[in-house]
Amino acid sequence: MLANNVIAVTSGKGGVGKTTVSVNLALSLARLGKNVALIDLDIYGFSVPKFFNITFKPKTFNGKIIPVESHGVKIMSMGFLLNGNDPVVWRGPMLGKMVQHFTEDVLWGELDYAILDMPPGTGDVALDMHYFIPQSKELIVTTPHPAATFVAERAGTMALKANHEILGVIENMAYFSPPGQNEKYFIFGKGGGDLLADKLCTEVISRLPLEPPREDGIVPMLYEEETLLYTYYNELAKRIDSLMNDA
Repeated sequence: MLANNVIAVTSGKGGVGKTTVSVNLALSLARLGKNVALIDLDIYGFSVPKFFNITFKPKTFNGKIIPVESHGVKIMSMGFLLNGNDPVVWRGPMLGKMVQHFTEDVLWGELDYAILDMPPGTGDVALDMHYFIPQSKELIVTTPHPAATFVAERAGTMALKANHEILGVIENMAYFSPPGQNEKYFIFGKGGGDLLADKLCTEVISRLPLEPPREDGIVPMLYEEETLLYTYYNELAKRIDSLMNDA
């Protein structure tokens, strides 16, 4: 059984950093001493195993799946059940069965939080998640760009119509500051997160800047101590924990 504290990380469209937020929020909650599950419900576009560089498959016990553990987080993803990078070619009804499978047939143990990395949009998985996990609350991830906030509004409206509380908006890629400088460059525009929050009657609870690439040109996916975003995600985890405890 999942935790009472279930957070679905949603977005209107792909490419806004929803999985990055899901993964690093889970890691930051774990650093607070919480027992955390990360469930990759982006069935067609799964990428959580790649974030953690996990290449092995989970074990089973008495017909149940034992989740993979990495960095103190329990993880389940469709990617663990396939060979290599094979695509998932399913029609809608199969998606609901997988949502149920990941929530009911995995030995999660005692959990403080379950983070759901949702697919973008308002399709079958979102509908099934609302049905199978009615206690979930939602974080809406967007960039400041008008197109991203326009589409994200639909995901938030769907959550509200399903009577799911929106914890807040996360404005990802809010700006870029070159290393060693305080000047901010608003590459994807400015103010989109606030506009979206106003329309959904919530607030922007975090503005995450772009992470500068390392000297070798690689941009990290897991934000650990040497990265700019490490502190931002730690603060976000504390904010989320406070919001959930006040609910």
